[in-house]
Amino acid sequence: MSNDVPAGEKRPVFAGNWKLFGTLAESVALATDVQAGVAGVDGADVIVAPSFVALATVASRLGGSTSHVAVAAQDCYWEAKGAFTGEIAPAQLVDVGCRYVIIGHSERRQLMGETDADVNRKTHAALGAGLKPIICIGETLAERDGGTTLAVVERQLDAALRDISDADLGRSLVAYEPVWAIGTGRTATPAQAQEVHHSIRTRVAATRSAAVAAALPILYGGSVKPDNIRALMAEVDVDGALVGGASLSADSFVRIVKEGTEVWLRS
Repeated sequence: MSNDVPAGEKRPVFAGNWKLFGTLAESVALATDVQAGVAGVDGADVIVAPSFVALATVASRLGGSTSHVAVAAQDCYWEAKGAFTGEIAPAQLVDVGCRYVIIGHSERRQLMGETDADVNRKTHAALGAGLKPIICIGETLAERDGGTTLAVVERQLDAALRDISDADLGRSLVAYEPVWAIGTGRTATPAQAQEVHHSIRTRVAATRSAAVAAALPILYGGSVKPDNIRALMAEVDVDGALVGGASLSADSFVRIVKEGTEVWLRS
């Protein structure tokens, strides 16, 4: 394995972020095909993240909390209730069958103006409702070209995890997603991904403990495809993938899950 966590306590994670795609019928069909495709995969956690309007139907069709494929929301708000038109509370996501929620995706940060403080508030709220947050961090192309990648990622990580207990961090996931590689067809090389993932784990070890850091799943996100998943998963600190466009095809996503899991189990 890639760390000091005892065998069986940590599994690779593959999450498909469907973003703003899919009618209700298309979402149900895709989820059903993914569930069938990964039915024989042991040792990995598989997640799909449809749009808000499809969450309840997809979760119900997959079998709820007993399903081998879990459902994630793509965002949440930090308040439990109130006059917040258009927002979704974490408890409402739990009510419709979600087990995970994506927080701080770069598109939310870049297009919707979410701040590091917002990400922290949402993480606390999600954990308080019983959801597992997939906390996204990553640098822009200008920041990478400027040599500040690790500083940016460290700042975002520290802010997201502010006042999060070790126990709650044990229910969380971090996704490193270089903004310049999302939807562009460009992918960080395995070595680039490993450098940042190692930095994330080292930072958590320094601020928490080696055991907490070793147990934290760190996913890579950014133009993940079937033809690069093996190389990415071979890196010691890559624990899975947050998949965008390639998750909109069941065949493609299932291949990512199967091949990524195979590499993980052989590591």
